[in-house]
Amino acid sequence: QGRLVQSGGGFMQAGESLTLVCVATGVSPAIFRDNEMGWYRQTPGNQRELVATIASDGNTNYAASAKGRFTISRNNARNAVYLQMDSLKPEDTAVYYCTLATYDYWGQGSQVTVSS
Repeated sequence: QGRLVQSGGGFMQAGESLTLVCVATGVSPAIFRDNEMGWYRQTPGNQRELVATIASDGNTNYAASAKGRFTISRNNARNAVYLQMDSLKPEDTAVYYCTLATYDYWGQGSQVTVSS
């Protein structure tokens, strides 16, 4: 059974940068390589919302709130996906989750708190 293990997160000041890391363990390299990976975030009382996705061919898609500030990338050799977040804002405060949606795998969540 595969799972996604996240690292990163924490308390940040507005304007700072942070990178979240997600590693797929127990997932074959072929499955990781051939599937889209994504990052979502959730705030209390709200549903998870898409932040960014990256397809197997490297094409990326961003929520309007993330475009221009966040960068999703992947390293297939390491079964890893990253979310670099620049120019953080207080409204970016949320729990961030990575996902391999095709298999309904989700990371454990990473709290990101941005103070003004």
